[in-house]
Amino acid sequence: MSDVFVPLMQPPDTPAVMDALWFHVRGATVWVTDTPMEGDHDAQFSGMLGTTACWAVDVPDDVDEPEGAAFSDLYSLYGRVPDVQWHVAGRAVQLVDWARTHRFCGRCGTPTAPAVGERAKRCPSCGLLAFPRLAPAVITLVRRGDEALLARGRTFRLPMYSCIAGFVEPGENLEQAVRREVREEVGVELGEVRYYGSQPWPFPHSLMLGFLADWAGGDIVIDEHEIVDARWFHRDDPPPVPPGISIARRLIDTWLAG
Repeated sequence: MSDVFVPLMQPPDTPAVMDALWFHVRGATVWVTDTPMEGDHDAQFSGMLGTTACWAVDVPDDVDEPEGAAFSDLYSLYGRVPDVQWHVAGRAVQLVDWARTHRFCGRCGTPTAPAVGERAKRCPSCGLLAFPRLAPAVITLVRRGDEALLARGRTFRLPMYSCIAGFVEPGENLEQAVRREVREEVGVELGEVRYYGSQPWPFPHSLMLGFLADWAGGDIVIDEHEIVDARWFHRDDPPPVPPGISIARRLIDTWLAG
C-alpha cells in the first residue's frame, strides 16, 4: 500500500483500484476495515491511498455495532494505524460531520443535494452552495531568549503545557490573530511573528496554522476562563508537552532543538 493519499471526488477507473478501506464514522469515533459494514449507510468517496480506495461511511448512533467492531476516537486511534491512515480517518470524520450538518439549506431550509463536480451541497431551491467547513486557528510558540511561554489550558485532556492557540476572527489576518490571542490569553506583546507550518486538525474541523513569535514586552497575566497556568520555561527544563500528534509538539521540538 502506498503511503501517499490523493484526495478525489470520484473513484478512478476500475483497473486502478485494487482494494478498499472503509472508515466507518459513528459520532466522532472511527472504525477502519477492509470491508464495508452491513447495512444501507451513506458513504462518500474520500480519495486514493495508492491503489486503495478510501470511503467515509456515516454510521448512525442507533445502529448496533457488529461483533468485533472497534470504534475509537481519533486521539485513541493515533499510533494504532499508520500515520497516513490516521490522517485519512480525520478526513473521514470531517466529511461525515459536514454531510450530517448540511442536509438542509441554511438559508431557506430546503433539503440539499450533492453538487455536480464539486465537494459541496447545493440547495435546489435557492442555489446556495455549502462546502465542507474549515475553521482556521492560529497556534503560537512565544520565545524569549532560551525560554518559551507555555500554558496549560482548561480543556486539555492531559496535564501538560502547550502553545497559545485560538480561532481567527472575521476581518483578521493571521498575524493579527496571533497577536490578539497571545495578548488575550497571557497578556504579553509580540515582536516578530513568523509562519511555521500548518496541520489539519479534525476536532472536528479546524486547520491549525503554526507560528513562532518573539516576546516584545509585558508580564504574564492569564485569562482564567481559558488558562489554568502559564509560565516561561527554559530549554533545559521543559514541562510535560503534547504528544507527536499535534503541530504544537513540532513547534516545541523546533524550539528545544535551538
